[in-house]
Amino acid sequence: MNRSTSPTSVPQASARERLLAAANELFYAEGVQTVGIDRVIERAGVAKASLYNLFGSKEELVAAYLQSRHDATADRLIAAIDKLESPREKIMAIFESQAKLFRSPDFRGCAFTSASAEAPAGGRVELAADEFRAWIRTLFVDLARAAGAAHPTVLGRQLHLLYDGAGLAARMEHGDQSISKSTREAVRTLLDAAIS
Repeated sequence: MNRSTSPTSVPQASARERLLAAANELFYAEGVQTVGIDRVIERAGVAKASLYNLFGSKEELVAAYLQSRHDATADRLIAAIDKLESPREKIMAIFESQAKLFRSPDFRGCAFTSASAEAPAGGRVELAADEFRAWIRTLFVDLARAAGAAHPTVLGRQLHLLYDGAGLAARMEHGDQSISKSTREAVRTLLDAAIS
């Protein structure tokens, strides 16, 4: 029996899945401008025509890469908070989840910050970054409102700033684990002040 048709064989990833996996690995580690299309194609093991048929351009591939990062982050954070009842605990769980990322040896900071810093204004990359930032800001505002904050929009923005700042500090200070602890202490202080 041919191995590719064996009922026990694992189906091979599609060209789209392989391109996204290669883009995710290379763009995140090295930057979207540094990595050329040819490297992504080579890593994915697909023909150049596949990339253009599936995505149309490098910018669209970068946008798809960022959407996959958005989806993965949303899944991770929702999984972390869904287990908890208290909105305050849910807020803390977001920062606990972020702290776990900082301990990863391949942590390179926020994919959206890196990609948008390299991209021209007004394009698909900036739009993807804006959509992610709006999503996480809304999450913080909704949790602040549920926790009974007098000014949930203000508190949500402050929490978002701490989240962004922690990610930047962890990237720049090469995994200094005290960043996570200091951030969580700041979040607790902020919540104590904003929620009666």
